[in-house]
Amino acid sequence: MRIQIIGVGKLKEKYLVQGIQEYSKRLAPYLKFEVLEVADEKAPDTLSDAEVRQVKDREGERLLALIKDEAHVIALALDGALWSSEDLAAELDRLGTYGTSHVVFVIGGSHGLADAVLRRAQQRLSFGRMTLPHQLMRLVLAEQVYRAVKINRGEPYHK
Repeated sequence: MRIQIIGVGKLKEKYLVQGIQEYSKRLAPYLKFEVLEVADEKAPDTLSDAEVRQVKDREGERLLALIKDEAHVIALALDGALWSSEDLAAELDRLGTYGTSHVVFVIGGSHGLADAVLRRAQQRLSFGRMTLPHQLMRLVLAEQVYRAVKINRGEPYHK
């Protein structure tokens, strides 16, 4: 199985980069895992609704350019389904069992995801109603993918 996380913006904080590297290393024996980044759109702090939409659309074009046609896309969105770690494990197992060997998780920038990206996604996932920085979300998601793999293999880690 191949799992990608594609996010907007470059990770700058060393602890986040190191955390993702650690989970990438842990996942290597089980599947092909990678985290990709697209540039965020430079914009002033205060934007009109139309300007926010333009920013999201530009970032969305960059995201969509990295997503292969055969990929099953799960967009992280506030209005997404709330899954437990076991639910994520079951969903990844289901996708792998029924022929979807390429799963892409998409994380938007500070303004969220473009409508085009949300339309491309087969599923939406939420990690709750709390707002987390999109860069931190990459690390949290990498950990949850690792946890899901361990759950599916019946190996210790999930406690």
